Amino acid sequence: MNTVASSSAAGMGVEIDDVQSGALRPRPVPYEGKFVFLRVDDRHAGRALLRRLLPVTAGGLPDVDRSQDAWVALAFTYQGLRALGVPQESLDSFPRAFREGMAARAELIGDVGESAPAHWEAPFGTGDVHIALSALSSDAAQLDRELERARVAYEDTPGVQVIWQQEVHQLPTGRTTFGFRDGISHPNIEGVGLPGSNPQEAPIKAGEFILGYPDETGSLPPMPSPDVLGRNGTYAAVRKIHTNVAAWRQYLRANTSSAEEEALLAAKMVGRWPSGAPLTLTPEHDDPELAADPHRNNNFLYRENDDRGFRCPAGAHIRRTNPRDSTIIGDARMHRLIRRGTTYGPPLPEGVLEDDGADRGLVGVFLGAHLERQFEFIKAEWVNDGNFIGYPGEKDPVAGHHGGTGSVTIPEKPVRRRLRNLPSFVVTRGGEYCFVPGLRALRWLAELED
Repeated sequence: MNTVASSSAAGMGVEIDDVQSGALRPRPVPYEGKFVFLRVDDRHAGRALLRRLLPVTAGGLPDVDRSQDAWVALAFTYQGLRALGVPQESLDSFPRAFREGMAARAELIGDVGESAPAHWEAPFGTGDVHIALSALSSDAAQLDRELERARVAYEDTPGVQVIWQQEVHQLPTGRTTFGFRDGISHPNIEGVGLPGSNPQEAPIKAGEFILGYPDETGSLPPMPSPDVLGRNGTYAAVRKIHTNVAAWRQYLRANTSSAEEEALLAAKMVGRWPSGAPLTLTPEHDDPELAADPHRNNNFLYRENDDRGFRCPAGAHIRRTNPRDSTIIGDARMHRLIRRGTTYGPPLPEGVLEDDGADRGLVGVFLGAHLERQFEFIKAEWVNDGNFIGYPGEKDPVAGHHGGTGSVTIPEKPVRRRLRNLPSFVVTRGGEYCFVPGLRALRWLAELED
């Protein structure tokens, strides 16, 4: 048991066992997983389902026993909470972004063009997604056992319908469909008891990620009422992102003259080499040994080690989404997220440059206590606006929507290089804003009365 993890500085412990495992627990490596979306057609049935799922839903941190290394998590959209019959006074206490939902905020976060909600895969953005169930494990057999317990619950509950499912898994390469290792960085959260990935990052207040605790401002983040519903909960932006791997490879090939240049250009756009080794520490070549060392592969800062971006360009994907100590407007610690990226679909075979028509990409879960200040700010200001790094008009070269007109600046001596006509390498297939309640809150929801 790890009921209350100690906090060194603030004296504020986090009630870890009440926080769903899907929120704080690092993604296993390797992993198998599944997302299941449910629609609640009858509030009594929805509450009955929650009572059946409560024993299946895990809280707390990883168990040392690998046989227990699997967990199910539950999250709810605003429409889902309404469908369960949550009182209007409580519904009104949620933040505006959550109440409106991701589809309504699409333009703000850069889901435009082919990524616009009009093109999303059903049921994303329709209002039908009420409950998002996710399960992850390091082992397929363990995952099946956990999913079977959940499946029995939702398939035997009339008035609740499965409306979408997506399997996710780590590819045999251990990398994303673009060929890069991910899941390397995670924040150092005060009072949680899990070490952060960057030894140079001071612990971030738990209230940046979990409701009910002080955040970096020293205040409690806004929390829905009643307290039992909000405390130990968090918010999740869930997104299905299609990756256009053929376009990525074609662009790299067209703008380089050798395999070595191709690998370097890809690394400059991502900020890490395919192994996960950071450009800031190894700018000239990949270093798998460094990448595999968790004590070194995140042990760097940008302003201190690479202020002008000659190693890792300021516009690179990982530097935009976590600027660390870079010289930017604002405080990067106020915009940290917990990222849970999972891969779906088959890989495009190595060396293939033409699209094979397969659907591949990632299902990402981005967790934090402030949807607007964290997920939406990062998407609007850091991913889709280059002003904060001094490159107006430029977007994240990997995650931005470019539509064939994008550009990226790569500092070089004596003259910087600017690539133009970037296509969009990723397309949003859908997304939902979800609330991830603590376990006590789940019981409160399950026991609602008319």
